[in-house]
Amino acid sequence: MTRLRDVRSPEWDSTSVDSPVVLFLHGYGSHEHDLACLAQPLAIEGRWASLRAPLDMPGGGAAWVPITTPGRPDPDAVAEATAAVWAWVDENVDDGSVIVPIGFSQGGLMASQLLRTRPDRAAATVILGGFVLAVPQPADESLATARPSVFWGRGAEDRVITEHAIAPTSEWLPGHSSLTERVYPGLAHGIHAKELADVRAFLDAHTTV
Repeated sequence: MTRLRDVRSPEWDSTSVDSPVVLFLHGYGSHEHDLACLAQPLAIEGRWASLRAPLDMPGGGAAWVPITTPGRPDPDAVAEATAAVWAWVDENVDDGSVIVPIGFSQGGLMASQLLRTRPDRAAATVILGGFVLAVPQPADESLATARPSVFWGRGAEDRVITEHAIAPTSEWLPGHSSLTERVYPGLAHGIHAKELADVRAFLDAHTTV
C-alpha cells in the first residue's frame, strides 16, 4: 500500500493529543500544500495535517481515484484510497484521538468515506464541493441511527460536481447525518470566504479544533 505524504501543522509534536486532528484532503489534480492554507482562516488551534493523494499526475498534482464518469468513481479504487488514508491515520495519529476530515471535491468524497468506514474516529466531517459514493458502505446502517455532524457546502454555479453526483449525496446525507447544508449563489467549483466562515462556525459548534 502506498504511504501517503503530508504537510503538518508546525506544532504537530508539541500540541496536546487530546484535541481532534484536522485532516485536509485536496481535490483532483491538486496537492498536499493546497488546503493547508485553510488552517489560518479556519483558526485551527490543534494539530492538522494535509495529505497528498496516492496517484501522482503530470505537473505535480495527485488524485485519490482516477476520473471515470464524473461523480461516479470506481468503488474499488475508492476503497483503496480510503484504506491508504486510514493507514496514515493509524501510523501517525494516536489511538485516543479522533479526526475531523475536511475535503474539497474528490477530497470531499474521501472525507465522507472516512465517516462511512470508521465513524468512531470522526468527530465531525466537512465536505466542500464534494459528493458521496453512491454505493453502500460498512457503517451506513449505524450512521442512520447515530446521525453524526456533517457540513456540506457547494457552489450554486458548480459545473464540475454536477447533478448526477449531487442527487445521491442529497439523498444520502440527510438520512445518515445531522446535516448542515449550504449552497452559495455565484460560487463555482471553489471555496470562498463566506463558506470558510460557515465552516468555522460549524467547527466551533461541533468540535474543539
